[in-house]
Amino acid sequence: MQQSHNGDDLRDLPIGDLLKQLAAETSELVRKEIELAKAETAEKGKRAGVGLGMFGGAGLLGLLASGALTACFVLALDEVMPAWLAALIVAAVYGAIAAVLALKGKDKVQEAAPPAPEQTIETVKEDVAWAKTQIASGRK
Repeated sequence: MQQSHNGDDLRDLPIGDLLKQLAAETSELVRKEIELAKAETAEKGKRAGVGLGMFGGAGLLGLLASGALTACFVLALDEVMPAWLAALIVAAVYGAIAAVLALKGKDKVQEAAPPAPEQTIETVKEDVAWAKTQIASGRK
């Protein structure tokens, strides 16, 4: 197992040891970044799944409601108005409900966008900047 060295101790180490330590630490850093990317991507996937599920629910509700409830509502409204007007009113109400569900589903999908692991990208940028400063300070 590698020991951690402070800045003064590193200057006393041979180049070979420094390269071994750099390789080990770089491998560990890459593994951690990959784990973070996986976790972040999984979370965004779950959010997108919820939104897509709402779209599916909107479609299913529209189909089932159109078949089962339309006849009931049209017949009930037919008592006070022409059948064609009753059918038109029922269709408009169903359309409004489907539109609301579709908009809510769209919002959920957009919450998950972009699917890129933003936190991981940011920490990798920070790691690269840190490595550059370490290399630059080692040359002095």
